[in-house]
Amino acid sequence: MVKLKAPMMSLGASGSIGGAVVFSSAKGRAYARQLVIPSNPKSGPQVGIRAMMKFLSQEWTGLSGVQKADWDTRAAQTNISAFNAFVAYNLVRWRSFLGPSKLDPATVVAVAPAAPTTTVTAGVRQLGLSIADGAQLPDWGWMIFRSLTTGFTPAYSNLVAIAVKTATPTLYVDAGLTAVAHYYRIKGFMIDGKLGTLEAEKTGTPT
Repeated sequence: MVKLKAPMMSLGASGSIGGAVVFSSAKGRAYARQLVIPSNPKSGPQVGIRAMMKFLSQEWTGLSGVQKADWDTRAAQTNISAFNAFVAYNLVRWRSFLGPSKLDPATVVAVAPAAPTTTVTAGVRQLGLSIADGAQLPDWGWMIFRSLTTGFTPAYSNLVAIAVKTATPTLYVDAGLTAVAHYYRIKGFMIDGKLGTLEAEKTGTPT
């Protein structure tokens, strides 16, 4: 990436030129970079990271003012926003298969949520999951892992969604599926990063 003071002989420039170079700015600094068209592959690791990123992005707005302010120190260290600090920190944790945290740093002291009991209902190109609480409830949400192979081991690379716990049971629809058997394992997690006990494998086949 090339930093510029007066890109394109002007006070500022943005957009692409010649299908090769992109001009833009970040935090008041103009720059130019090669135009890259993403291939957007849907590999397991990418799907898992995107699922966590989507969850974190949506949850930020619901954090309290005190919780958001807790990320200011980390944000100032690298001159980024508190939101970006929250997302970046938790994505690093997730790549190590650790749970996200609303506070910085994660304390991981809560009692682990018990395994849920999930009922799978088949539909047209989709499966409905009804996730019933175990004896110890999560206070943030449920991680939903999926595979086309039975006996799989949950990892950040086979996470397909995170369902926020707002009611009992928690309902989630896994759509756009082919008519073959899909296998699921689900675990809850707490706001301090504590992960719960995995549920035994469940299966369903879309119609």
